[in-house]
Amino acid sequence: MSIRTRLTLWYAGILLLSAVLIGGLSFSELHEDRHKSRREKEEDWEEIVGYVFWIGAPAVLLSIAGGWWLMRKALAPVAALTQAAERVNERNLGEQLPRSNNGDEFDRLTEVFNAMTARLNDSFTRIREFTLHASHELKTPLTVLRGETETELRDESLTPAQRDRAASQLEELQRLAIIVDSLTLLAKADAGLIKLTLAPVRLDELVRDSFDDTQILAHTSGVRVELRTREEVIVNGDAHRLRQLLLNLADNAVKYNQHNGSIAMSLRRVGDSAELAISNTGPGVPPEKLSRVFDRFFRGDPAHSAGVEGCGLGLSIAQWIVSAHNGTIHMTSEPAKLTTVTVRLPLVRDSKAA
Repeated sequence: MSIRTRLTLWYAGILLLSAVLIGGLSFSELHEDRHKSRREKEEDWEEIVGYVFWIGAPAVLLSIAGGWWLMRKALAPVAALTQAAERVNERNLGEQLPRSNNGDEFDRLTEVFNAMTARLNDSFTRIREFTLHASHELKTPLTVLRGETETELRDESLTPAQRDRAASQLEELQRLAIIVDSLTLLAKADAGLIKLTLAPVRLDELVRDSFDDTQILAHTSGVRVELRTREEVIVNGDAHRLRQLLLNLADNAVKYNQHNGSIAMSLRRVGDSAELAISNTGPGVPPEKLSRVFDRFFRGDPAHSAGVEGCGLGLSIAQWIVSAHNGTIHMTSEPAKLTTVTVRLPLVRDSKAA
């Protein structure tokens, strides 16, 4: 129950109780007057009832309506502040609520809320800038180390042990380079520095190419890949980013799978959206951790993901790509049975443009 409704009910209760008390006291006074006849007392009581019914009741109703309107007007800033707080996220912290500047408690509360979001926006901006600058500065030494290690591997005088050590170092450098590239991408996305090139895209063709790539990725682990449904759908999107989305989801489905497991892909129309679903058999994600699967560096169950290559940024990038295309993405999982990632993207409405 809202504060406005609760205050209105209290206000109405007080008014009704006041009317009842006034009527009761008036009746008591008339009843105790012994000099009046019984008929005169009855006439006075009827007159009091008439006053209460024809004057008191409308006055009470008018007071309730007026009180409800006044409380609604007085509590409007609270409703606006509540709606603004519900909309707050890391992308709109720069928005400020309009102030009434009348100096009351609600105006002060609005000022405090605006100051809080400004501090949060400053903190998020500093974090994004630090991540972006740090990842940018790491690229040069990583490139140099990678080049030197590759040159070392071409040295024919290396012993087998030295060659294995250099190959291991190169593998770790490549993994670190992937992490830095992913962090750079997410930092730029957070800062709004990445612009998508939107155009009508045949999503079914991208899914077919992704299916072929997934078969190659899954071959070494014996995972079977199946494309169950592939309906012709056209979305308005960036083809490069959509390929990246499919690659990240397919790579996750292969890595977090069991030996000789399976992957199922499907693409179909659902209303005015294209629905892509990728399922895989594997350890899955516990129910209490499903809400965190799109968090950065989240790795699910450490017992099952300890030996899996990756940095926990693939699903975060996938979520950003889907959000940038005005779509939705979510995951369902039955541990040790089936895990499904479902993506929905709006279809192109203009058939001529498609």
